[in-house]
Amino acid sequence: MTDAVHEKLAQLVQSNDVVLFMKGTPLFPQCGFSSRAIAILEHLGVGYDTVDVLQDQDVRQGIKAFSDWPTIPQLYVKGEFVGGSDIMMEMYEAGELQQLMTQQGVAPAA
Repeated sequence: MTDAVHEKLAQLVQSNDVVLFMKGTPLFPQCGFSSRAIAILEHLGVGYDTVDVLQDQDVRQGIKAFSDWPTIPQLYVKGEFVGGSDIMMEMYEAGELQQLMTQQGVAPAA
């Protein structure tokens, strides 16, 4: 990963309270895992931003190295890597994801 890609990813992660690196867009997810991740965030009712990794091959490969996590989607909350859709689902079902959002002071969706 180039320094420019690393800097771009760091800036995206740091400048958004909640950011989901996904395949596709919230309206048109391009894989079931990304669709599930969006559904979870919608259920939580928090504001979030997304990055479509299919639009930029450098970001698609770079985010895997950035987080040391091999799959997409990837969720970041307040600059910290949380996990992929399976981890999101487990945390959501246990009430831990809502708790994390509250503890981190993530604002509700406008």
